[in-house]
Amino acid sequence: MLDTAARLLMSPLLVAQALQVRRTAQSLPEAAGPRFGTHGKGPLLRLGIIGDSSAAGVGVAHQSDALSGQLVEMLATQFEVTWQLDALTGATTRSTITRLANTPTRPLDVIVIALGVNDVTRLVPARVWVRQQATLIQRLRTLHAPAQIYLSGMAPIGHFPLLPGALRWTLGRHAQRLEKQRIAYLETCPDLTHVPFDMPLDPELMASDGFHPAAPLYTLWAKEMASRIISDWPDFSSEK
Repeated sequence: MLDTAARLLMSPLLVAQALQVRRTAQSLPEAAGPRFGTHGKGPLLRLGIIGDSSAAGVGVAHQSDALSGQLVEMLATQFEVTWQLDALTGATTRSTITRLANTPTRPLDVIVIALGVNDVTRLVPARVWVRQQATLIQRLRTLHAPAQIYLSGMAPIGHFPLLPGALRWTLGRHAQRLEKQRIAYLETCPDLTHVPFDMPLDPELMASDGFHPAAPLYTLWAKEMASRIISDWPDFSSEK
């Protein structure tokens, strides 16, 4: 309630800041390079990555420096990884559900989801967002029957260099609210793993737009994901 009241009081300022960001923000392309393939040797691990512009590698030139490329490279030290990336700039949880409506069924062992920032910037209510996330997860279970789904924690929008003060505070608070309710839901599902975004947002880790990761931050993100996935597959990781 307090956050809602504060938003109402600051609404003229928030609108002005949002328009300013839209006018001045640098628009970076999605990373070039393959979005599917096979890499590595060892037990087979079928990997899917689904998300928004961060999953699509915005902030670096090539997928080899993005989340997908670096995660696959790390997992390939333990597994033969067959992988696919389905990510789109501007994607929300709702738009991703729609995009997956006609996706063919294909078995996957592990799915990584990186979604949420665009839901925050659109101020999707927390309860609505959690229901959308649950719908998306159920759709992925039906399509791919994964053993485990890893949901990347919400990025700390309240620290994004691009955003001016009042807008940064408002979106940061909303992101925390969404994440808190999602974690409560995830804890009820054993096939879901929440991977908190506990990485620093030092300027050298951010892309030139002040909103997306640069290659070093993608590296930290991929390392955390790879560590979680490997530790959850004892039969595979024991063969290191």
